[in-house]
Amino acid sequence: MSTLQPTADAASAASIPAPAAPATPAVSAKTWIAVIGATLGAFMAVLNIQIVNASLADIQGAIGAGIDDGGWISTSYLIAEIVVIPLSGWLAQVFSIRIYLLTNATLFLVFSAACALAQDLPQMIMLRAVQGFSGGVLIPMAFTLIITLLPKTKQPIGLALFAISATFAPAIGPTIGGYLTENWGWQYIFYVNLVPGTLMIAMLWLSLEAKPMQLSLLREGDWPGIITMAIGLSALQTVLEEGNKDDWFGSPFIVKLSIVAAIALTAFLVIELTAKKPLLNLRLLVRRNFGFGILANFLLGIALYGSVFILPVYLSRIQGYNAEQIGMVLAWTGLPQLLLIPLVPRLMQRFDARIIIGIGFALFAASNFMNIYMTNDYATDQLFWPNVVRAVGQAFVFAPLSAVATAGIEPENAGSASGLFNMMRNLGGAIGIALLQTLLTKREQYHSNVLMQSVSVFEQATRTRLEQLTQYFINHGVLDRADAAHRAYVAIGHVVQKQAYILAFSDTFYLLGVALIVALIASLFLKKPGHVSAGGAH
Repeated sequence: MSTLQPTADAASAASIPAPAAPATPAVSAKTWIAVIGATLGAFMAVLNIQIVNASLADIQGAIGAGIDDGGWISTSYLIAEIVVIPLSGWLAQVFSIRIYLLTNATLFLVFSAACALAQDLPQMIMLRAVQGFSGGVLIPMAFTLIITLLPKTKQPIGLALFAISATFAPAIGPTIGGYLTENWGWQYIFYVNLVPGTLMIAMLWLSLEAKPMQLSLLREGDWPGIITMAIGLSALQTVLEEGNKDDWFGSPFIVKLSIVAAIALTAFLVIELTAKKPLLNLRLLVRRNFGFGILANFLLGIALYGSVFILPVYLSRIQGYNAEQIGMVLAWTGLPQLLLIPLVPRLMQRFDARIIIGIGFALFAASNFMNIYMTNDYATDQLFWPNVVRAVGQAFVFAPLSAVATAGIEPENAGSASGLFNMMRNLGGAIGIALLQTLLTKREQYHSNVLMQSVSVFEQATRTRLEQLTQYFINHGVLDRADAAHRAYVAIGHVVQKQAYILAFSDTFYLLGVALIVALIASLFLKKPGHVSAGGAH
């Protein structure tokens, strides 16, 4: 019997049913309505930046703004947005998420419509600043709702929805802006927010639970941190937006603002690391996944907003495209994302999210490297495949990166995590655009100098071409040979400058590709969260 006992014990043990796996928490329809409504708001806030940028020249002409001053139409929005993003987590606690979101969503719509009625530049700058402050709230709050209301197994779906606002909206913005401006008028780039905005407010009104405000938190607020952050970020954003135009540190204005930004942001870091109740919990950055996730997200911002900036400039300056034509080219950086992003949560269930992130960054980098050998006829057809590859890469990056970076973030730290994650992507975009503007200027000068050395009057080919052009102008009505020769010199100068610009644009795409390779390296340091299910469950 003793020899049979173990077998009997094993049999009885085998008959005991294994403990059931914990059931996935059900998500109510009201929760999904809240998440979808909030992400719709984030989509509109991000879309508004690119729509307005696509129509800036038309707006400047309509309100009598000069080219230099007209840039403040975008800058005022961006400054207000980047300041309010890290504030939103705390302000939502003070006023309650429902009141805070609904108030700012309503203000965003009201001031969108008001921008269309602006009569002059000061009015437009003020209205755009308030629009940016209210619209900036919608971005981090959507992210916060996703990582607090949804269980871990459902968060990839929510993050995929948010990816539509974070990566699809910047890509499709110029397309919508160009179409509306060319066919309806620039005012409609502001009116277009009204219908989806009304739907967003209705969804948030029905789905968000009413909770009491905690105005007592205003007395306990980290006011030194708030003030230094607002001053520092405003100064930094202004430096980045205006620096290239004002010759960077050759301008006393830029020098003074840079000093203000450095002092204020340094003070902010010290305050946040020593305060008992800081506005943002910066210690989250020392967590491996969140820290490397923030770095990769910052570099993603450089490439995402940088490519949306540089392609329209190239198509306008080199190919002579209007806003609608530019929008049609850029549509292929957006439309494939709309098809692919909904599939990403399923891929995250089957594959390690870090692999998807790596593939996404590799494809996005490759799309930029495909553009580093541009020529005079590099236009719609040549940009098609790079834009499609870029769209696939962007679709694969954002939701998995967000899921891995925020895995393990406690509910009390959700506001800080959301503020930091979204602020750093926007800050990356501002720095990326500033870098690209400066690189484009410097590299055009460099290539012009190199090319002009080859175009010398001592070269027979140059003299032959000058003679051909001189004769061309004489044959087309220029009577004075000296005038015709002068026009020939000018024509060759334009050809050289255009070629120098094409080479400079190629260099900007190379920079974007390098930034994405660094982001890919940063993503390799992400560790797999414990027991990942669908990209983020613990």
